Amino acid sequence: MSLAQITEKIEREARDEAAKILSRAREQEAGMKQDTDAEVRRLSEAARERFEKERPEIFKRREIVAKLDVGKIRLGAQRKLISEVYAEGLRRLGSLDKKAYVTFCEKLLKKAIESGDETIELSRGEKYLDAAWIEAFNNKNGSKIRLSDKRGDFSGGFILNKGRIAVNCTWEMLIQAASEHMENEVVRRLFSA
Repeated sequence: MSLAQITEKIEREARDEAAKILSRAREQEAGMKQDTDAEVRRLSEAARERFEKERPEIFKRREIVAKLDVGKIRLGAQRKLISEVYAEGLRRLGSLDKKAYVTFCEKLLKKAIESGDETIELSRGEKYLDAAWIEAFNNKNGSKIRLSDKRGDFSGGFILNKGRIAVNCTWEMLIQAASEHMENEVVRRLFSA
């Protein structure tokens, strides 16, 4: 045998061996593809069955979450409306005519005084209460209330001070006290249908 024949024989055997290896690889690839396709079908079917079983629960949970969201929105709207009611009360207190305003403050002051020699602090924007009003109140009630040089940041009413004790009769405090006391009634009137 010549070198050319030996070389050709080796090449032929190598090609035959490569063809066998390639054929086995293609068979393995086809088998793996079938196995993979079967596994994909099995997993897809299992996922579909699981979804079908859990579907009612999923929708039920979504409905619960939606109801909770609606409840939160409704509660927020109700709280806003309640705040607006109290803001309107505060606005109305501030817009009382002079006679009603002064009469209301006199009644508040009579209930608030303990010893009759307290100091009264008015708001920066006070339009009806002043030194003359306090003097008239003192003369009428036999008290010695003094006007404080300090002015407060509140919309109306007053703060009565004696030493370290302060009686807050500002409109904001009155509205807050009313809201705490009457919250159930306000909610009932606004939202009972």
